[in-house]
Amino acid sequence: MTVLTVDDVVGELRDGMTVGVGGWGSRRKPMALVRAVCRAGLRDLTVVSYGGPDVGLLIAAGCVRRVVTGFVSLDSIPLEPHFRQARQHGTVELTEYDEGMLYWGLLAAANRLPFLPIRAGLGSDIMRINPTLRTVPSPYPDGSNLVAMPAVTLDAALVHLNRADRRGNARYLGPDPYFDDLFCLAARRRFVSCERLVSTADLIESGPPQGLLLNRMMVDGVVETPHGAHFTSCVPDYDRDEAFQREYATAAASPDTWGRFRAAYLDGDEEHYQKAVAAR
Repeated sequence: MTVLTVDDVVGELRDGMTVGVGGWGSRRKPMALVRAVCRAGLRDLTVVSYGGPDVGLLIAAGCVRRVVTGFVSLDSIPLEPHFRQARQHGTVELTEYDEGMLYWGLLAAANRLPFLPIRAGLGSDIMRINPTLRTVPSPYPDGSNLVAMPAVTLDAALVHLNRADRRGNARYLGPDPYFDDLFCLAARRRFVSCERLVSTADLIESGPPQGLLLNRMMVDGVVETPHGAHFTSCVPDYDRDEAFQREYATAAASPDTWGRFRAAYLDGDEEHYQKAVAAR
């Protein structure tokens, strides 16, 4: 396990990879890592995410071929604007699952299983829009017919937690783990960014045992990125920056406004981004 920079993490990624991004909607997303992927100009990625601005930024940067998701939302803004535009113009492919099905697919990959049976999806359009999905009969006397949710195996996972130590152990301090552990367990290479690197003793003492979501065997590299989830929330360290999120969503309306937004915030490195945000 190694302490890395955001650019070191991107150096581990390649065009065409399947990359899982942790967090949920516009909550605790590894945005510093996402911004670094955008700057690197990776292409043809399959992005697996309970999607938010991570998906939108990667689409806007031309990095994405396919999105695998249960939704792509900014939470307080229902639909991510870059994702909406990409789907309307047919520039990005979509594999859409029920939220529980995506969870089950990550769980299957984490346990090295080819699939897991689930009831979610039965009787819905999920089966119609995903014609490769199959059903399996229960081997027991109940007579159930279940969806065989395939494993969602990742080449790499990017997640963001509140605190980590140099060995890759990490904890969340907010209300929800957001399946970040499953993203890491489902991936061949796993990278966690954090608000603050601390000693192992301080990590253990900073919250209850169940908040220690990741252990060092689940992580290949850790990055200290203060405010690295901005503009999504990373409670209790900070809430979502609603004003900046509105600015982001409004800027997506046209190439001109997006060009100005990109020049103001995204064309430089992460230090430039954080300074530009602070100067607003």
